[in-house]
Amino acid sequence: MVNRTKILAALLIPTLAVSACNTSTGFDQNIDRTQTKQGAIVGGLIGAVAGMSTGGDNRVERRQGAVRGALIGAGLGAAIGNELDKQAAELRRDMDNNEVMIQNTGDRLIVTLPQDILFAVNSTHITPSLRSDLAVLAQNLINYPNSTIQIIGHTDNTGSAEYNQSLSTERALAVSSVLQQNGVPQFRIQSMGRGESQPIASNLTPEGRAQNRRVDVVILPNS
Repeated sequence: MVNRTKILAALLIPTLAVSACNTSTGFDQNIDRTQTKQGAIVGGLIGAVAGMSTGGDNRVERRQGAVRGALIGAGLGAAIGNELDKQAAELRRDMDNNEVMIQNTGDRLIVTLPQDILFAVNSTHITPSLRSDLAVLAQNLINYPNSTIQIIGHTDNTGSAEYNQSLSTERALAVSSVLQQNGVPQFRIQSMGRGESQPIASNLTPEGRAQNRRVDVVILPNS
């Protein structure tokens, strides 16, 4: 089964890539379509594997099921990827802050808010300048309602692990509160703290510790 899947993937990827390139969006054609194409290919491969399982022991039926599954999966994957492309482009356009990072991974958006501009030292009160950015983010989330939002607080390793865990949780809840105040429904939001457990840079340098002090807003499309 594994070998069949690998062979099928090799045969289908060129077709799926062409299908992804031909996806019509009706939006600004200058947007980078990389994530849309990746979504189509990944969706197509998943659909192909699922479709193969519908043919039983008949090789022809398995192959036909794989093709049907690939086409359906590619369409769904491209649709999700295209929606994320549009949402990310609008968020970058409206949020005029170069310190806020917006990453499109193909299956989700990750908006990273550095804690040094979001909060004062050891505080859970959001700075006034960032409240306007969170208002922009909230409006974007309202415009794209078909998603779940994870708000994840992170710290560096300064201080005790217990304190950092508590601080990261309280800061995630603070961001969640501002988004809700700006109209994002509570049921869409999941808030959590990860403390110092998930660094993205070395804690041995001030620059690395600054990168690790952050709140990630992860936007997950509902399939």
